[in-house]
Amino acid sequence: MNQLLRGNTLCSDGIAHKKLRQVVMRPITPAALASLGEEVEHEAQAIVERLCSKGRFCATAELATHLPVTIVSNAIGLPEEGRERMMDWSIGLFNCFGPMNERTRNAMPVLSEMMEYARTQAVPGKLKPGSWAEAIHHAAAAGEVPSEAVPGLMIDYMGPSLDTTVFGISSGVWLFANHPDQWDLVRNDPSLIPAAINEILRMEAPIQDFSRYVARDYDLDGVSLPEGSRAIVFYGAANRDPRQFPHPDRFDVRRDNAGRHMAFGAGPHACLGMNLAKLEMRALFTTLARKVTRFHVEVEERALSNILRGFRKLIVTVQ
Repeated sequence: MNQLLRGNTLCSDGIAHKKLRQVVMRPITPAALASLGEEVEHEAQAIVERLCSKGRFCATAELATHLPVTIVSNAIGLPEEGRERMMDWSIGLFNCFGPMNERTRNAMPVLSEMMEYARTQAVPGKLKPGSWAEAIHHAAAAGEVPSEAVPGLMIDYMGPSLDTTVFGISSGVWLFANHPDQWDLVRNDPSLIPAAINEILRMEAPIQDFSRYVARDYDLDGVSLPEGSRAIVFYGAANRDPRQFPHPDRFDVRRDNAGRHMAFGAGPHACLGMNLAKLEMRALFTTLARKVTRFHVEVEERALSNILRGFRKLIVTVQ
């Protein structure tokens, strides 16, 4: 897996990581994303209007998937051919981080396919001018990043920005369906939506865990982590830590979680796409708050993943 993703920000550290991250982050800082705001809001209004007119839909496949796939693929500037595989690539990318089980083994050829697409299709002449992907090639041409790192950097845009946001959105719908009092608070006071998004992500962290090799011997609250061993950080468990969050199993959209929950990780490897994910979630839930009084869950089916948590299917009706 490390060979496949070599050059990716996730598989780098130190100065090399910092240089790669600076290039990838340029179009997804809050300031840079301001230009996407109108497009995101337009797409959010269109999909919510269409689905609410139906009255019954899958909150995962129809609602939550639309914005990430539409916005991300257009902003990256990928060729039309191959875009339909983006969700499959995203699933494979996250499953490859698990133990060597059947999901991990099945993910490897999918990951190879994604890297082949990045090497042969996400290239100058096939990319939309002015796109995020084209900017990576420009950075490589200017000597800011090694040319061999370019395909791996494409994966930073093509994979992690999809499933995680999809699961965050659909988990939010599920939580509001099961806590209608909290939906009423949001509907009556839309200024609560940013806090509500943080609470959704705290309660149902789309990425539940990641593992890393321990760089040096370390003592963690009396537990010895020897150099070279592998440690797993369970974000989902950290987000339910009662020492940090009173009544951690209570869904409370008025809770102040800003900068405290671990759904986006922390430190040098904090989620690159967190600003984009929040933008998309804010647009959708703001629009839903104007259109929907209640969500009712008819069918719920959890996705099976090595490290992600979310719904494969979530059929809801709205009123």
